Order: sequence, then structure tokens, then C-alpha cells
Amino acid sequence: MTKEVDQYIAAAPRAAQPHLRSLRTIIREEAPKAEEVFSYRMPSYTYLGKLMYFASFKSHIGLYPVGNADKHLGMSRYMTGKGTYQFPLDEPLPEAEIRRLVRTRVKENEAKAKGRATSRPASSARSASRAGPSSSPRASRS
Repeated sequence: MTKEVDQYIAAAPRAAQPHLRSLRTIIREEAPKAEEVFSYRMPSYTYLGKLMYFASFKSHIGLYPVGNADKHLGMSRYMTGKGTYQFPLDEPLPEAEIRRLVRTRVKENEAKAKGRATSRPASSARSASRAGPSSSPRASRS
């Protein structure tokens, strides 16, 4: 946990603080390998890439999962834009749905990372192909 996120939650409106603490706990539990950082002036989580952000507003909490939030069914009621959920402060958080969303985002990032790892050639092969034949030690000896 980062000091900046602690300070962010402490500075948020009193009505938002319980929701922010709950959201933080959910993310940490469902994405235990994620790194908590402070980015774009809000709490952010990264794991094999950007995972999600959240922010406090006057009457709601905003949750910004990176990627296509609209495909995460069960939370359409809270969707306000392609990548934005808004949870009213006067209602309980939909914790089960948020947990499912976090797990989905973790799996998406793992799949993307696995795809990148399998599609890349070995670093020595990349270096040799970029260097070309003229930079080879043998080529210079002829």
C-alpha cells in the first residue's frame, strides 16, 4: 500500500472513504500481485500492464478498468461511458461484481502478456537480424 493512496482516501469526502477503502481492499485481494501506484492524481493498479484506477467525487466513486468495461456484464447499471463505472455514495458497492471485474482484468492482462511473450523472437535472434550481415565479425575479416 502506498502512502499517496492512504492520503488520497483520508482527503476524500467522509461519505466516500468507506467505499474507497472497500474498493482498495477488493482490488488488493483479487489482484494480490498488482502494484499500487498513484497515477493521473488517483489510485492506480498495475499488473502486467495497467489494470484499473479509481477516484472519489462529490456524489460517487468512479472505477476505471483499463480495457472494454462494457463487456463486463452485471454492472451495466453503473456504466456511464465506455470505460467508466460510477457507484453512488448512498448505495453499497456491488462487491461481488467488482471482484469478478478485477479477476477478469487480471486474466486479460495475463493473456496479453503471454501472447506477447510467445510472439517475440529470442533476443539474440532479434539482435542478429537488426545488425545485418555487414556488422558480423566474420564479414569484416574477408
